[in-house]
Amino acid sequence: MFKNIVIIGTGYVGIPVAAIFADKGFNVVGINRTKDKVDLINKGLCPIEGDEPNLPELIEKVVKSKNLVATTDYSACKGADAILICVETPFDSEKWEPRYDSLKSALTSVAENLSKGGLVIVESTIAPTTMETLVKPILESVSKMKAGEDFLLGNCPERVMPGKLLYNIENLDRVCGGINEETREKMLELYSHIVKGELYPTDCITAEVVKTAENAYRDVEIAFANEVALICEKLGINVYEVRELVNKAPYRNMHLPGAGVGGHCLPKDSLLLSYGVKGILTPELMILARNLNKKMPVHTASLLLDALKEKGIDAKDKKITVCGFAYLENSDDTRNTPSLDVINKLKNKGAIVEVHDPFVKSYEGLEIKKDFYSSIKDSDALVFVTAHSEYKNLDLNKIKQLMKTPIIVDGRNIFDKEEIIRKGFLYRGVGKG
Repeated sequence: MFKNIVIIGTGYVGIPVAAIFADKGFNVVGINRTKDKVDLINKGLCPIEGDEPNLPELIEKVVKSKNLVATTDYSACKGADAILICVETPFDSEKWEPRYDSLKSALTSVAENLSKGGLVIVESTIAPTTMETLVKPILESVSKMKAGEDFLLGNCPERVMPGKLLYNIENLDRVCGGINEETREKMLELYSHIVKGELYPTDCITAEVVKTAENAYRDVEIAFANEVALICEKLGINVYEVRELVNKAPYRNMHLPGAGVGGHCLPKDSLLLSYGVKGILTPELMILARNLNKKMPVHTASLLLDALKEKGIDAKDKKITVCGFAYLENSDDTRNTPSLDVINKLKNKGAIVEVHDPFVKSYEGLEIKKDFYSSIKDSDALVFVTAHSEYKNLDLNKIKQLMKTPIIVDGRNIFDKEEIIRKGFLYRGVGKG
């Protein structure tokens, strides 16, 4: 019987799952190390700025009903029936290892306050064998209790996506990996309160592999689409027409190419999966795909530099406006955003870079402009890296009047190439020769 639930981490994974459990009548405490975020939640405000259907209203409702409170104090874990760990698990590609600082800190603090009989679930995406080699040892050594006997331990990897946080939690199938049968049964009982999709019980390492593999698979699909896009550019044709016709064939579902892959999951999960077999096997395909996808922001910047060159313009001291800083349309999520690599490439060429995004409030070291038309004034080129809805209804005539040099680089197939050219712009697009 579950009554009191603690969620560790109140970001893109933690805050929606906390709100849903609270809405089902559970007493939910969200723990976050950032006091500003805690204060925001306790005022009934959503800490996520992007377009998240129904989430702001749900948070306001459950805070008002006192079913959800936030705190920085881990003593809230004492007496909890279930503790869900939803912290970030980035990957250090230089050291070729996961950065588990946040996970280790959360596990230690949970273990110091863990009550006997509690259920601990890691929702964070982790490399295969992490539950056995890191999670369980920390919890057992600090708590002085034994997993599977004194407390239960499982891994239920999240499947959220910005823009669809509540929908994905409630409707997508979930994998419940537990260290024993009792844990799996308890996990099914807990998640059945909030998940309408199927719940599949399994062991922890299978759950770890499932999550990393599903994202590695998607990263490979995107890499294939990006490589076809590069081919189409060289052949002078449109990759989006190619994609449409390829997908007319049965059992084909070619992905969308673009200016790069961002977010917390896709850029790292193939690396996490590979890390799980470090020293045993060296995966090849998914690493090749990851490297190709990493090159796409630089390629997008190169399209812009080529367009400037065609106009006889050197990038040095020229104003370039990067349109979109979030990695995903209509979101404020900047984690591993491709825009940063585009910006850095242009700055390395001496360009003066302005950044516009309608959802991102701030980013360290950058000024993010909110008003689109003022941000593009006197620009020598615009490069669209994120397909925010705002960009799909722009006044092209006004844009041309405001710009110093009418160059548009389209990294997300926002514009019709022929229309842009008719309006008097020089156009470059990823996958459009």
